[in-house]
Amino acid sequence: MNKAARQELIKQMVQENKIGRQADIQTNLRKNGIVVTQTTLSRDLREIGLIKAYENGQSFYALSAEERERSFTQLLAEYAYKVQRASFILVLHSELGEAALMANIIDAEKPDTILGTVAGADTLLVICRDEEAAELFEEEITRFLEEDIS
Repeated sequence: MNKAARQELIKQMVQENKIGRQADIQTNLRKNGIVVTQTTLSRDLREIGLIKAYENGQSFYALSAEERERSFTQLLAEYAYKVQRASFILVLHSELGEAALMANIIDAEKPDTILGTVAGADTLLVICRDEEAAELFEEEITRFLEEDIS
C-alpha cells in the first residue's frame, strides 16, 4: 500500500473511532496488513494534520477539518496557557508535549498572516508576517484564554 492510501486509511480510522494513542493506530493498521514504524506513523499523522481533541476528559486524534466550526485560535487556546509577543513573533506556552499539537493546528490552517512555526516541547514560536498581524493574533488568543479562565 502506498503512502497516500495508508494516510487515507488512517483518516478513515480516526473519523470512525476515537483513537487516543499512536500505538492503537499502529495496531489497527497491522490488522489491515500494514506495518509501519513509529517514526513513519508520526510523520503520517503530522502530514495528515491530525490534532488531539478532548471530550469528557478523554483525548483522541481528530482531523482538523472536524474542528473547523471553531476558529483555529480557539483551538490553540485549549492548549496554550500563556501568550507573549516580541515584535512580530508570538511565544505560546503549553503543557509538556503540546507545542507540536499547536503547531499542527496553525500549519493545517495556513493563515496568510503567519509565516511559520517552530515547536519545542512546551513552547511554540509563531512567526507572523508583521507586528500588526502579531498584535491582532495575540489579542484574539488572549481573549479566548481569558474566556477559559472565567
